[in-house]
Amino acid sequence: MKVVITGGGTGGHIYPAVAIIEELKKRDENIEILYIGSKNSMESELIPSLNIDYKSIEVMGLPRKINLKLFKSVFVLLKGLSQAKKILKEFKPDVVIGTGGFVTGPVLYKAHKLGIYTIFHEQNSYPGITNRILSKYVDAMAVTFKESIKFFKNNEKCVVTGNPIRNRFEVLDRESSLEFFGLDKNTKNIFSFGGSNGSEELNKAVIGLLDKFNNNEKISLIHVTGKKNYDKFIEEVNKREIKIGKNVKILPYMIEMDKAYGVSDLVITSSGAITLAEISKIGLASILIPKAYTTENHQEYNARAYKDIGAAELILEKDLNSDLLWENIEKIVFDNNKLEQMKENAKKFATPNAVSDFVSIFYDKFKGRR
Repeated sequence: MKVVITGGGTGGHIYPAVAIIEELKKRDENIEILYIGSKNSMESELIPSLNIDYKSIEVMGLPRKINLKLFKSVFVLLKGLSQAKKILKEFKPDVVIGTGGFVTGPVLYKAHKLGIYTIFHEQNSYPGITNRILSKYVDAMAVTFKESIKFFKNNEKCVVTGNPIRNRFEVLDRESSLEFFGLDKNTKNIFSFGGSNGSEELNKAVIGLLDKFNNNEKISLIHVTGKKNYDKFIEEVNKREIKIGKNVKILPYMIEMDKAYGVSDLVITSSGAITLAEISKIGLASILIPKAYTTENHQEYNARAYKDIGAAELILEKDLNSDLLWENIEKIVFDNNKLEQMKENAKKFATPNAVSDFVSIFYDKFKGRR
């Protein structure tokens, strides 16, 4: 069986693709998989590092206004379509899978035109424009939220699976995670990160409360700034002469997410669908800070769903500051009953069979092919 997977731009599109690849390899160790992404992107670094064959095409988002950028984007789209067609004709896949992002458009559309079986996964309650367009052409669609089905053409092809999660979150070892980060086993641990690319707003709020952790033996902090924000973060910390003890870890990027979750009592993060799926599967209390610029404000809708069942506290970006963030941390992390109840409530949104259910939509149609 030969499979092409495409998706990119953010971790929310890439990590579900990785989970699907893991499930496919678990079912058939001889399966041939090719990942198609874009150049100079997050996926162009991550996917090859996982020993997955990778090829790139040129892509660019279509602006909503008629301007010079629109004409350039049309030119890039036509080039990307040509490149996608060439790769698909050479590789000859049985199935082409899309997990979101602009790169999926040319790949799935050309696969459809070539008569190849196509399927995409939509992570968010409000679908992106690429998947909404592709819904006219694909053979099947899988969604995380049933609320998203109404936005698609041919939505009788939709299946609700939940969000595919990587195998690395199956078993988490708190003891080895504490050792990995060098944290005390008697502290309550907070893990904060602003999605795969970081968040300047969260970084500012965290800088303002770092003094709360100085000489505090009750709590520890692991904070991820995002690669592009790390130098600026450290520069500001040094400028303010803030002391950082051994109970505070500041990192540009987190590869070992399983260890970070494994050590965490409370997670502070944005509310992208993949992050929420991970939090639910593990069962973690959270403070959610939805990014305000997302399509149709879908992150806020996601976060409110978690707050409504008592799984999370919600802070809007426009309201975020150090004092408010610390107030929310205090009322959760030092109240064991509240902390445990939030963890249990988070599990109510878990879909542990999501990746298996997704692959099962098409796997039996093509298994055994060479």
